[in-house]
Amino acid sequence: MTSTYSSGVRPARFAAERPGDAGRSRWRGVARVGLCLLPALVVAVAGFQRRWMSDDGHIYVRTVRQVLAGNGPVFNAGERAESSTGTLWQWLLVVAGAPGADIAASAVYGGLLLTAAGFALAGLAALRLHGGARLLLPCGALVPLALPPVWDFATSGLETGLATCWIAGAWLALVARPRSLVTCAVLGLGPLVRPDLALVSAVFLAGQWVIARPSWRGVCAGAGAAGALPVAYEVFRMGYYGHLMPLPGVTKEASRSLWGRGLDYLRDFAGPYVLWLPLLIIVAAALTYLPAHGRGPAVRLPVRGRGPAVRLSARGRGAIARLAAARAGQLVPVAAPLAAGALCWLYVIKVGGDFMHGRMFLPGLFLMLLPVFLVPLTRAWTIAAAGVAIWAVACAALLRVPYEGRIGPQGIADERGVYVRQNAAAHPVRHDFAGQPGNMAYARLVRESARRGDLTGERALLLAHTAVPAARPGVTGVYNTLGFSGTVIPLSGAALDPIGLAYPLAAHSESFDGRVGHDKRLPDEWIVAERGVPGALPPGMDPARVDAARRALRCGPFAELRAATRAPMTAGRFWRNLTGAVERTSFRFSNDPVRAERQACGPRG
Repeated sequence: MTSTYSSGVRPARFAAERPGDAGRSRWRGVARVGLCLLPALVVAVAGFQRRWMSDDGHIYVRTVRQVLAGNGPVFNAGERAESSTGTLWQWLLVVAGAPGADIAASAVYGGLLLTAAGFALAGLAALRLHGGARLLLPCGALVPLALPPVWDFATSGLETGLATCWIAGAWLALVARPRSLVTCAVLGLGPLVRPDLALVSAVFLAGQWVIARPSWRGVCAGAGAAGALPVAYEVFRMGYYGHLMPLPGVTKEASRSLWGRGLDYLRDFAGPYVLWLPLLIIVAAALTYLPAHGRGPAVRLPVRGRGPAVRLSARGRGAIARLAAARAGQLVPVAAPLAAGALCWLYVIKVGGDFMHGRMFLPGLFLMLLPVFLVPLTRAWTIAAAGVAIWAVACAALLRVPYEGRIGPQGIADERGVYVRQNAAAHPVRHDFAGQPGNMAYARLVRESARRGDLTGERALLLAHTAVPAARPGVTGVYNTLGFSGTVIPLSGAALDPIGLAYPLAAHSESFDGRVGHDKRLPDEWIVAERGVPGALPPGMDPARVDAARRALRCGPFAELRAATRAPMTAGRFWRNLTGAVERTSFRFSNDPVRAERQACGPRG
């Protein structure tokens, strides 16, 4: 892999154009580019009409505020917990917020711009892939454009827009400059966009190798370019946070297998939109198109000798090598996104899906549709595009999930609809939960506790709506809706969640059979033992269980976990975090404090 790119094709010489040819050619070029950019315009309009901010988007916002306040990339000052799944998205928001821009608005509109940019880059890559001057039709592009989850997660404040843009940009780089070290660097960014997109990086880098067939020196250079930033950040993550992955990956048990639940998540996504229908149409058209257009040109090979002794000349062997390279250049840009998208879907199914309707399947769907994002104007593809267009109109206008605006019976939510209803707002960006009395009551309790703390120095630990004295200054709030809690609790306080998205102790607790993404809940005894004042218990709490939890927290892996995330950061602490990250990430404990104490500390003497 060299740092320069050459197509290896000499420009053809054309006969002199007749009068009017130049004008027709120019308008044809404008039409091609217009069709290429039309999907980007449509998704931008659809996303803007459904703009909103998810609660998980507000998790990013608090971390960015902590960075800009000088507290480092943490959710709560004084505790090194990585709550942001999308590392690159977090730091892009830091850049946006540094000049003073509103972080929530930057997340919403930045995500929308990146989504539109991803669709535009996919169109440009399709133009490059198909080449020539013929017109192209939107076909695969119509599928995501018709799906409500794509409209919803074009904003949402999450990293989905960045993922769309990176996937399309990586594909364009693979199509246009497969021998460039810059392409290696772009393809290697997947784990920083989202950890699971490391699968896409691996497939695309393998495809790049097939096209370029570099020397060993080129392989080393390419690997260095692809891995430099992800590896450097992983070393920082292990040393600073003491974990191998962001904390949501620990709490959601990213390595487990829940195939049945994952298949339910697939049915929940594909079923309401009859998604199999456009995919079947596209596959049928591809099978019709490929036999007629998938063959490469015939090549006459120079040979030496006759009969059994025939041997290829050097020129013949060179011709075969060039032909193989040309065929790889045609096949890999089609095969790589198909394989990467299929692997993404397989991984999502394996881990049991997600609690947000459709969200985790969107990157894989986008990948698998890239080879047919735009298609040549042939009879087969024109019929297919017309069929997909009819489905797209019906889907966009009529097809919806049966639990619109609610959480479905399997725990999967129409996430945007839920927040529209709970905030009583068509475009909920800053959540006040005007339609959710429980959240409003929690916000009032936080503000009253903070006001009393400023006046009297009172320290409050809020177990949702129950207040007890806290060990640390300021307000410590424990609430399921973490992004909202992080918005109302001051940066000097602590916003914790019993699920463990930003609370290391909860992330390492044991799972139970609950709603996907919410199947951990640290019992209050542990929280009071770690964050409360000895002897000050809420009504009904068993003092013996709190004492057991408090003793367990001083033993073995518990003490190491607390030191890794809360002890002052020194060179020695960084090294201990780095070398112990594997064992620390795998640590789990029983929710029962008595049992956990016995396992961590041994029997009491």
